[in-house]
Amino acid sequence: MERTFCMIKPDGVRRRLIGDIIARFERKGLTVVALDFCTLTQDQAERHYAEHKDKPFFAELVAFITSGPVVPMVLEGPDAVAAARALIGATDPLKAAAGTIRGDYGLRLSENVIHGADSPASAKRETANILPDCNI
Repeated sequence: MERTFCMIKPDGVRRRLIGDIIARFERKGLTVVALDFCTLTQDQAERHYAEHKDKPFFAELVAFITSGPVVPMVLEGPDAVAAARALIGATDPLKAAAGTIRGDYGLRLSENVIHGADSPASAKRETANILPDCNI
């Protein structure tokens, strides 16, 4: 079994999509093993997006992800990283396939409803940053 990190972003929370998004992961066969409802601190957000620190959109990413509550979670299942990312869809909602979370709910690149770790290493790092009491 593999574990991954996903986070429903402030736009998904504001639009009341939490239940549907979690249900999609569960219907796929993934199990929620940790979950929280919180607002990220500036420090957590900056660590989360650290790989984009020198890019012009870094401040916008940090401002958006700290603009309201998020729902970070750890999911478990066979090939959890790949399974979650397939269900989430392409980063740009306009390029995401219908039936994916972003394809169905994303409005634009800056409001794409959900984040999903891109590797087991990223999942560990992101979990440690945002859900530090959860050991994956």
